Amino acid sequence: MAWNEEFLPLLYDFLRRLHRLLQLLCHLYVKKCQQILSDLLCLGDRFLWACSEFLATAPEISGLIPGASELYVKHWVWKGIKLSFITGIWAFNMSDIEPGLVLGIDIGTTSVKVCLVDRVTRQVTFSQLKDTQANVPSDQGSEGNKQDVPKIISALNNCVSRCPKDQLKKANLTESKRGLCFTGGATGNLRTNAWHVVMVGQGVGPDQQSPRGYQEQCVGPVHVARHALLSLLPLFSPSPSVASDSLLRLRSSDTLLDSSPQLFSHAGTVQDLAVAMLCDLKEPVMSVQNAASWGYFDTTTQSWNTQILESAGFPVHLLPRVVKPGTLAGGLAESWYGIPAGTPVGAALGDLQCSVYTTLQPNVAVLNVSTSAQLAFIATPDFQPEQVADVSTVEYFPYFNDRYLAVAASLNGGNALATFVKTLQQWTHELGFNLPQAKVWERVLALAEGKSANSSLQVIPTLLGERHAPEQNATVTNIDPGNLGLGQVFRALCSGVIHNLHSMMPREILLDNNIERIVGIGSALTRNKVLQQEVEHWYQLPVQFVAGEDAAVGAAMSVLDV
Repeated sequence: MAWNEEFLPLLYDFLRRLHRLLQLLCHLYVKKCQQILSDLLCLGDRFLWACSEFLATAPEISGLIPGASELYVKHWVWKGIKLSFITGIWAFNMSDIEPGLVLGIDIGTTSVKVCLVDRVTRQVTFSQLKDTQANVPSDQGSEGNKQDVPKIISALNNCVSRCPKDQLKKANLTESKRGLCFTGGATGNLRTNAWHVVMVGQGVGPDQQSPRGYQEQCVGPVHVARHALLSLLPLFSPSPSVASDSLLRLRSSDTLLDSSPQLFSHAGTVQDLAVAMLCDLKEPVMSVQNAASWGYFDTTTQSWNTQILESAGFPVHLLPRVVKPGTLAGGLAESWYGIPAGTPVGAALGDLQCSVYTTLQPNVAVLNVSTSAQLAFIATPDFQPEQVADVSTVEYFPYFNDRYLAVAASLNGGNALATFVKTLQQWTHELGFNLPQAKVWERVLALAEGKSANSSLQVIPTLLGERHAPEQNATVTNIDPGNLGLGQVFRALCSGVIHNLHSMMPREILLDNNIERIVGIGSALTRNKVLQQEVEHWYQLPVQFVAGEDAAVGAAMSVLDV
């Protein structure tokens, strides 16, 4: 190799980009330089390859280090370069950050969680969880899924009231529901500030430490409904590859909240309502992430499909204003349990995006197995949803920095394993024995870890069906007298959970998108070595299992990078 002709230009280009990166880091946070870092590391790999060629033609360099081989030198040279990057990035980044805390809020299906993250160390310093107990019986059964907004707000207030407020600089929210919350002024005037009169069934009492929106006398109905609205909607949404179903699901209902849509001035999610009340906004602000989950939203132009909706007679005045993820919605209108007025509040984000935010990196896929199971990675920078055929097993969610999150989301994860264990416990009870569920878990995990648990038994664990195959049931096949041991059955069930996800997003998709490793998170995965082994078996990629962070932490972290 003519190293003076090929090696030196690479080295020059490498150092030039490093210089440019350090310049940018003086003004930007690390997250905004991710693509530059990725390009730089790819170039570094080429540089390393050139180093190996150079070392092969100049073995005396290796000889300068006692006991060092050519590979040893190559490895540690590149490791030193990477360490220099990390040290330099940390130093530049830390010098630009004002000390303080960021409040992250996750409004979940059954609970509200808040946390505080240190802006400098990016560590969680406080967290608090409160059950909402907000479910409201619906005449449509589980398909209605209404929730009591005042109870959700009360749980939010309860959590925030317990937070230390010193040095709090920003706040951000996320939510795991894709429901809708309707509000309107008492006069029905669409121009009225709808957030001063929160329309709830029984009202929210005055609270001198709450923002103004919580203090007003509340009248009329408000529902958070998954299937409650809009027989007016068209039967399809124009972006089938983008995850979007809330308004589509509402299409199946024949009712409109028991009221006329003219009684309401705005719509949004519960978290959008909370942000608007906190900042005393005249209209709700919704992030692209949540707008896409509603459907009838063009993620390319970042606008609602108003022509389609208007032609169907849908009241488009209800639709909220949409902003990019990371946009600040406003500042606290008044002091909130000691949090000073004027504290910046970000537009609410999607819970999936926030759940993987702290773990996801370029060329890395995140596998989360808790109650359900999801495998996700960041699509390439030039990806656009219209480039993809309607592949129902993979959905694309708007992420951050105009990127998309490719997701295979299974309804069957840890819940399938829990159902099996609960069934075993019930059988032992029916046989006249009382066995704690913890003991059942301990025993089946121990039995399934042994080599004797490997068998030809096959389990498809789709007890709840899947979004792309709602009628599919669970099945067990290839049964013979030699594979009915308890450890074998549980091992096959664990394998089936991962195989089912693999069928939705196979290894080939990961390789086609330059995914180099998988990070496993979620309680069902991190506590179950059998599941971990099956991940390695089916995906044949390096896997790292970590505790992971929840959506509240991701919401706070995302604001740190704004």
